[in-house]
Amino acid sequence: MSFDTHRHFHDELSRVKARLLTMSGEAEAALGLAVEALLERDSEKARRVIAGDRVIDAMEVEIEEQCVNLLALQQPMARDLRMLTSALKIANDLERVGDHAVNIAQSTERLLQARPIAPEPEIVEMARLAREMLSDALEAFIRGDAKAGREVCLRDDKVDALHRSVFRILLTHMMEDPHTIGAGMELFLVSRNLERVADLATNIGEDVVFLVEGRSIKHHAEDRGEARESTAPSTK
Repeated sequence: MSFDTHRHFHDELSRVKARLLTMSGEAEAALGLAVEALLERDSEKARRVIAGDRVIDAMEVEIEEQCVNLLALQQPMARDLRMLTSALKIANDLERVGDHAVNIAQSTERLLQARPIAPEPEIVEMARLAREMLSDALEAFIRGDAKAGREVCLRDDKVDALHRSVFRILLTHMMEDPHTIGAGMELFLVSRNLERVADLATNIGEDVVFLVEGRSIKHHAEDRGEARESTAPSTK
C-alpha cells in the first residue's frame, strides 16, 4: 500500500468513526426523548421518536456501505481489519438501540390510553444507567480504551438487577389491582427494552476490547476483566 493510499485509507477510517459518533448521538437522543415521553406522558415526543427512527436506519446503511467498500478495496489487516468489523457490528447495535427507543415510545402511546400508573423509580434509574453505558462505550471505542470498555461491561449486572426488581414490583401491583395489568405490562416492556439497550452497550464494550487487544471477552459474565484468546489475528 503506497503512502497516499495508506493516508486515504486512514482518512476514511476517521470518517467511519465520526459517523459512528454521530449515530451514537442520534441513538442516545432518541432513547432520552422516549424516556421523557414516558415520564411526561407526552404523545408528541413519542411520535418524534418513532418518526426519527428512519434517520438512524439510514446512518446504519451508510456506515455499512463505507465499511464494506474499505474491506473490499483496501483488504486491511490486523487492527485495521478489527476496526472495520467492529464498526459494522456497532452500527448494527446502535440501530437496534433506536428500535428499542421506538418500542418505548410505542408503549408510551398505549399507556396514554390506559389507567394512569407512575413508572417505578427503578425504571428511571435503568434509563439513566443504560444511556451512560451507551455513551461511555462509544467513547471507549473512539479512544481505543480497552479498560473503559471492560468497565462498561461490568455495569450490565446492575441494570439486570433493576430489571428483575421492576418485574417483582409490577407483578405485585397487578396482583393487588387487576385494573393495572395493562399498564403494568407496558411498563415491564419498557424495562425490558432498557435492559436490552444496556446489553447492546455491553456488546460495544466487548468490541472495544477485541479491537484493542485482539481478544474476545464475550460470554465471560463472571469476570470480564479476564479475556480469552480469540481466533482472530492478534497483531496490532
